[in-house]
Amino acid sequence: MSPPGRRIGAPGAELVMRLTPRAAALLCALALLAACAPHSERDFAVQRRRMVAEQIRARGVHDARVLRALLAVERHRFVPAPLRAEAYTDRPLPIGSGQTISQPYVVAVMTELAGVEPGERVLEVGTGSGYQAAILAELAREVYSIEIVPELAARAAALLAELGYRNVHVETGDGYRGWPDAAPFDAIVVTAAPPSVPPPLLEQLAPGGRLVIPVGEGEEQVLEVWEHTPAGVRVTRKFPVRFVPMTGESQRGE
Repeated sequence: MSPPGRRIGAPGAELVMRLTPRAAALLCALALLAACAPHSERDFAVQRRRMVAEQIRARGVHDARVLRALLAVERHRFVPAPLRAEAYTDRPLPIGSGQTISQPYVVAVMTELAGVEPGERVLEVGTGSGYQAAILAELAREVYSIEIVPELAARAAALLAELGYRNVHVETGDGYRGWPDAAPFDAIVVTAAPPSVPPPLLEQLAPGGRLVIPVGEGEEQVLEVWEHTPAGVRVTRKFPVRFVPMTGESQRGE
């Protein structure tokens, strides 16, 4: 847009545009909003590439398959519409029902720790928005995901189906008990923190399988990896995290 009073047009034809100060200020404000707010899939794609490069690869996640999955899955689709401008920021975001979509870096680390191979079957406890399930679905043969909040389970299942993830199965239920009918699993990823590891999840872990889980209460949570080895279960504590608590049977201490 030309400045107020500037003549534009082809030779022999002249158009004079005159804007009041108020109109000029309004146009500037609209231009600034358009520049700052993502308004196309191209904008989101650029932000996604930047997220993977700056938030994830630069911080030590190097598994090429995990990085490709993070580039492929459109995180903004799993974020409530009013928050989509923040979809690729390095922080969790609320998704309703007191739940959040996890920070991209944490999703990446947990996925890398799970070590999912193409032919494997994975259990996710805590479907939430469906974002972690979509990432796992890019890597695994089958993903089974349990969500205790019916509204979130229904919304995530519908979105995952819309996006074409035919290898994701979503069920409403208490993840403390896992998914016995589909066990054993080569990897289990838990996205809510119980005070201690639920025994049924360990029982559903296949030989050689990995359980990635935040354990603890409040600010005293640590990300742990439990591996089913020939010598028994091996536990590795990684770093402090902050997840929503696992509800249901886990909170009853049964």
